[in-house]
Amino acid sequence: MAVCILRKFAGVFPYLVSPIGADGAVLEAPLRALVEHLIASGVHGLTPLGSTGEFAYLNALQRREIVRIVVEQTAGRVPVIAGVAATTTADATAQARDYAGLGVDGILALMEAYFPIAEAGVVAYFTAIADATDLPVVLYTNPNFQRSDLSLGAIEKLSHHPRITAIKDASTNTGRLLSILNRVEGRMDVFSASAHIPAAVMLIGGVGWMAGPACVIPRQSVRLYELCRAGDWAAALPLQRQLWRINELFAQYALAACIKGALQWQGFAVGDPLPPQAPLSAEGRAVVAEALAALGEPQANRRG
Repeated sequence: MAVCILRKFAGVFPYLVSPIGADGAVLEAPLRALVEHLIASGVHGLTPLGSTGEFAYLNALQRREIVRIVVEQTAGRVPVIAGVAATTTADATAQARDYAGLGVDGILALMEAYFPIAEAGVVAYFTAIADATDLPVVLYTNPNFQRSDLSLGAIEKLSHHPRITAIKDASTNTGRLLSILNRVEGRMDVFSASAHIPAAVMLIGGVGWMAGPACVIPRQSVRLYELCRAGDWAAALPLQRQLWRINELFAQYALAACIKGALQWQGFAVGDPLPPQAPLSAEGRAVVAEALAALGEPQANRRG
């Protein structure tokens, strides 16, 4: 019997924004332009429908169209890991199968919940997503926003599933990441989120990061990853200190508003966050523009 070797992911995976027009249609040209820009900047993969992608505010058709466009534009040059989130297991597994059919390379699995779910139900939900396709699955846990979080015990159980290969933990507790690494004993890789200091996560054994800020500073993010991979901490840590300002702004302002505002400043006509979310304020735009200019990012004309 042939043994299926799952693809392993590592590096910088920007969480893509979801450009949506006032009429609800996906703004295809800006999304394609952003994909091209990020790939040209050297990112190692792309993640549509993460938190920065406003998955909770999109309908099923919008989510599917975004995944389709990203897969088509990427054309196999880097892996695409599509976000799957739902309140029901049936919806989540249907999304996973649909995105697999569109050609994604992996699934980023998140649980939405209105009522708290017992640990056994949480484990069953993520197991069902991993069983739904032959694709590798990255668990996504964000205890700041989720009603039912993945406990360390649940993560350890899920790490034994052959297709659950990694986790992105968006807690603000880097010690929790080390606890995860110790518990999964190499069965599962760990990605940093914008809530953590990427260089610190790389130092303790992380394999990269999935985060919204990488959308607006992809070249610098890739450089930081390369320095961390090489163990050149003398160069990596000063660069990390410079880049941390973008992470601070990402935490200070609403996720999609901050990144969409920054991308608009860079020339990408990605639109504003979906209501009832508010767009980035004039004050926020000025602060973000100042931070980007300090990193050498030029203000550009519209690129799509």
